Amino acid sequence: METKAAADLFTVLGHAGRLSVFRLLMRHAPRGVRAGEIATVLGLKQNTASVYLKALEQVGLIAATREGRQIHYAIDLARTAALTDYFLADCCRGRPDLCAPAAAASPTPSEGSPEMSPRVFNVLFICSGNSARSIFAEAILNALGQGRFVAHSAGTRAQSALNPYAIEVLKRNGHDISGLYAKNVGLFREPGAPRFDFVFTVCDTAAHEECAAWPGQPMTAHWGMPDPVKAVGTEAEKALAFARTYAELHRRLAAFVALPIDALQRTALQGRLDDLGQVVSA
Repeated sequence: METKAAADLFTVLGHAGRLSVFRLLMRHAPRGVRAGEIATVLGLKQNTASVYLKALEQVGLIAATREGRQIHYAIDLARTAALTDYFLADCCRGRPDLCAPAAAASPTPSEGSPEMSPRVFNVLFICSGNSARSIFAEAILNALGQGRFVAHSAGTRAQSALNPYAIEVLKRNGHDISGLYAKNVGLFREPGAPRFDFVFTVCDTAAHEECAAWPGQPMTAHWGMPDPVKAVGTEAEKALAFARTYAELHRRLAAFVALPIDALQRTALQGRLDDLGQVVSA
């Protein structure tokens, strides 16, 4: 990337409002977010949000697509990566102590160390209430992972109890629910909490939240899914919504468990995780 182009991008991102829009879209990447939803989440007037979005789009950091009557904005990952490469390679000259201090400070497991023999991955699933989707994911991965994965779940606004429909689906699929309960995500930021290798958001509300980065630079992805708690209709129709959510998460997590995680480079693995988030039930 040329210096002039990089300067234009930095100038656009140097505004707090535009940066907040960019950060929100990054939390949903590679998916897009509706223009109206962006304004609502950030507490912006519609015309103000439009100005910010136009500025980001003009320099190529985001792109707009129309879906029906709605316009969705998404991060241009290639353009953003080019800007990052420029900053790291040109400005920082590739020095790991300057470019990636957190990564440089993280110890690399050595052969024969407890972390490598065998490697166990800690995974956190986050949604808003932690009453259904993230609880499903926790239970499914702990069952499919067979000790290779240790799954946890939490909510940004955790409720006091699991949803009754969710409990029924879990029981019907043979899960032990005795150790499952709704938790706030703050629990996993306390001293002694697990150090995560993967953190997934499974609802848009959780992805909207502006949270501090997790220690250790875990892999992250947004696997947003409709909230079955909001399903309307008969009791049977509501129960069906929960069953479909469970089935979709089971498909994604079965594919996740099958990934050759140790053999994939970080960028390749990130792409596979993002792809899993695009899976749509038939």
